[in-house]
Amino acid sequence: MAIKKTKICLISSSGGHYEQLRKLSSLENEYDLIWITEKTDYESDADYYLIQTGGKDKLFPVKMIWNSIKSLFVYFKEKPDIIITTGAMVVIPMSLIGKVFGKKVIFIETFARIYDGTRTGQLMYKYADLFIIQWEELKKIYPDAVYGGSIY
Repeated sequence: MAIKKTKICLISSSGGHYEQLRKLSSLENEYDLIWITEKTDYESDADYYLIQTGGKDKLFPVKMIWNSIKSLFVYFKEKPDIIITTGAMVVIPMSLIGKVFGKKVIFIETFARIYDGTRTGQLMYKYADLFIIQWEELKKIYPDAVYGGSIY
């Protein structure tokens, strides 16, 4: 009988957030990984794609509802044990679904923020089981965060 590997969902928005998350691809040696990002012109090799959106998008509520439904579908299909994310807004539905079902959520604040946190980071700081920062200066914003150094 084969031993079931822990399944990790790695989810982020496209671009720099996704590039940072890809730095964790060596986890595939020990874990089953599923990759989720936004569908954009930015090339990626994710397993699933969500609709790109942000807080200033006029269709933000509609897109977030759609992304929530798709995230729920992916969650039940894949049944991840852990969710790791670098943000941004597109990750909120999957992260909250994971929390509702008792899964561990790890948030890594983006390398691009040195002195202030992102909106997604400020929200996820309240919900993440582990909140990692890449700059020690962010301890002023996130006092309970774990300084992990650069993901690069």
